Amino acid sequence: MSAMSLPALIEQATKRLEAAGVAFGHGTQSAFDEAVWLVLWRLGLPLDTDLEEVFDQAVTAEQQAACTALIDERISTRKPAAYLTHEAWLQGVSFYIDERAIVPRSLIAEVLADGTIDAWLSDKTQQVLDLCTGNGSLAVLAALAWPGVQVTGADISEDALAVATINVERHDLQERVTLVHSDGLESLNPPAHGPFDLILCNPPYVCQASMDALPAEYRAEPELALAGGSDGMDFVRQLFKQAPERMSEHAVLVLEIGNEVDHFITAFPELEVAWLDTSAGDDQVLVIAREALLTLKGQA
Repeated sequence: MSAMSLPALIEQATKRLEAAGVAFGHGTQSAFDEAVWLVLWRLGLPLDTDLEEVFDQAVTAEQQAACTALIDERISTRKPAAYLTHEAWLQGVSFYIDERAIVPRSLIAEVLADGTIDAWLSDKTQQVLDLCTGNGSLAVLAALAWPGVQVTGADISEDALAVATINVERHDLQERVTLVHSDGLESLNPPAHGPFDLILCNPPYVCQASMDALPAEYRAEPELALAGGSDGMDFVRQLFKQAPERMSEHAVLVLEIGNEVDHFITAFPELEVAWLDTSAGDDQVLVIAREALLTLKGQA
């Protein structure tokens, strides 16, 4: 195997990923970004390495072979890169991940980090619920964003909660983040859990037509974390029915619905919501007050 520079190795990996037609969206949006991630990770280099500074850095034949094998695995298995590296990043925070949980990428992380939802909160915001917590990333980010709150992370998947436990311990938040096994809100009843002043929820919302068209990388994730029924709103409908009883008087619900905005509006045409700006647009994450949810049940 001939000598090769680090940038040349990354370029080679980029071309292979492009030619193979792999899908992105699990932390990267292009073949180049994914090649950089995988190569740097395989070589044990920081992911923020300045490539211009290592332009002339040579890699050994052994290192080339190791990187080539990793790219081979990415292409042949179609697993998201995060499942291969067992690491994912949200808002600059590192999380452990494996196939037991969906790769964390929620847009709610953005509105936690930039303070967008702070206007809906107050000093009375003490109990926060991260529903459908998956690997626990949003629960951890909420605890980091608001040092004075207690966070409950809940999920129907025991496997996902096992991964979440790793991340809660990784960030030393065992005293402030509690993980609960629950089918939606079924096991989250006050006073044992809640009432909650803020609910964060990135639910399974992908409609059936979109599920049928998902690339292999997304089908490698737990289907339970993605599939939301024919219109993607199955979980959301049940959530809206049950949430008010678990919320404090002035509580709000922050919900991600991704690309299903049309289905959401069709399902809840009269519901008063506030849409939040994110990097993916202003129609994918919304805030709903408890009072608004009560109108769905015909309550005052």
